[in-house]
Amino acid sequence: VQLQASGGGLVQAGGSLRLSCVANGSIDGMTAMTWYREAPGKSREWVADITSYGKTNYKDSVKGRFTIYRDYAANTFDLQMNDLRPEDAAVYYCNIEGGDDGLGPTWDYWGQGTQVTVSS
Repeated sequence: VQLQASGGGLVQAGGSLRLSCVANGSIDGMTAMTWYREAPGKSREWVADITSYGKTNYKDSVKGRFTIYRDYAANTFDLQMNDLRPEDAAVYYCNIEGGDDGLGPTWDYWGQGTQVTVSS
């Protein structure tokens, strides 16, 4: 299974972008769909996720600005990002994990990343 992330770009502070992630194969057994980001010189960090039950979770700094959506039928999930700030600039990666052997997920897939640039 390959994940294709898209939707990144250059936006002014206060603007919006919508990232999308599409899986080209079966993701049966999915437990979570997640967006991460990695800024230059920093470690990759978790941004938001949505579980198979539809529960959403957000990094504190993006709460109220970012919203994660899923479309199971289309094997896609999106990240709507509003009121973007310069500190949101990063390469955004999508991830899907699933399976459960009692210790946690048994598989996961990563997208290739999409660049988000926010000008001040």
